[in-house]
Amino acid sequence: MNRCIACILALLGVASLVFGIIFIIQSNSGKQVVADEINPLVLSELNAKYDAVKAGQQAYAATEEPLIQTGQAPPSVMYDYLSAQRGLLGLAKADIALAGFVQMSGIVDIVIGVGLILAGLGLLKQSKSPAKTTAA
Repeated sequence: MNRCIACILALLGVASLVFGIIFIIQSNSGKQVVADEINPLVLSELNAKYDAVKAGQQAYAATEEPLIQTGQAPPSVMYDYLSAQRGLLGLAKADIALAGFVQMSGIVDIVIGVGLILAGLGLLKQSKSPAKTTAA
């Protein structure tokens, strides 16, 4: 029975290890896709650009929003542009954060996989060693 459990633990460990490697690879390619999509903006400049656009959009919103809400004026082109840019940069930030989460999940899966493999191998060694009996 212990041998069966040991084999199951080792197989689960290998599966977790494989999934961890796949997650890390996929997260890196996900970051690259986002970087390609926001080109010429560099990923390291994403937060600063988002903050600048957010400040500009909020400044336009403070002056235009009351008129838009009452129906006295339509939104200006610049207000629409900044709103769209803020939304899209926010999505890019979320995608980068999600890729980081997937990468961290991959690292955790690898650690869990190695632990399960070692536990399975230890249990298998223990089940192969002859049972020690003590004479009373």
